[in-house]
Amino acid sequence: MAQGEASARQDHDGLERSRALYGLLAVVTSNVAIAGVAIFGVWRLHGDSAVIVGILTAAFTAVSTMTTAYLSIKAVSNTAKSIALGDTSARTMPPVAPTTPPVPAPSAD
Repeated sequence: MAQGEASARQDHDGLERSRALYGLLAVVTSNVAIAGVAIFGVWRLHGDSAVIVGILTAAFTAVSTMTTAYLSIKAVSNTAKSIALGDTSARTMPPVAPTTPPVPAPSAD
């Protein structure tokens, strides 16, 4: 049974690695496409600054939103996986050493 569990674990790890790789590839490809369209739009406008600012702002927003969404979903997925597997080593806090209360200074009466 242990060999079957190890095989299933390797298959699952391979699947997770593929998901991460293809997800990252999709994000990078879409970011490059957005940047390409923005550069083409700026090039075709021949210096109309108001529209160029709008295009660059929209492109930056789209790229940052896409990247943030991917990283957030990946982080939540990794956290959920570690909770499901019972891996609490990363979430446990080390024991806090007791501190002694400060000694009051003698008064100068």
